[in-house]
Amino acid sequence: MQFRGYFCNLVVKTYQLSEIDNIAAAAWEEGKTYRTWVFDAPMGAGKTTFIHALCKLLGVTDHVSSPTFALVNEYESPEVGTICHMDWYRLKDDTEAIQAGMEDAILANNYCLIEWPGKAPSILPENRFRINIELVNETTRKITTSAEAMPKKN
Repeated sequence: MQFRGYFCNLVVKTYQLSEIDNIAAAAWEEGKTYRTWVFDAPMGAGKTTFIHALCKLLGVTDHVSSPTFALVNEYESPEVGTICHMDWYRLKDDTEAIQAGMEDAILANNYCLIEWPGKAPSILPENRFRINIELVNETTRKITTSAEAMPKKN
């Protein structure tokens, strides 16, 4: 599939929270070539829960938790190396994200899993994998995964 600078939906699925490990595995198979994953979802929809399941799949043994106050947690995976789990909720804008080192973490070519990416959109790479999680009810979510790539250069 050749991307031309737009989002291409890959999966839309409704799932129970008890199925999160299977959903994370399916998303990994679709998005593992992307080093930056961005998570769009309302508060409490399960961004960190999804990231926890993904890190478990990748063999992370560290405690996976929301980096709301630290801004970034690093985990080591025997499968992919360093994973940077970022939470940009408390950032004001792109400038503050850059000053906090978020751009450097992305440019280091580690896997970056970013919650609240809309807080600093200009520092996101053009090639990224997007996870959108919607609340259906207390135990049910709807996930949409999509990939974005830069236009092919001629």
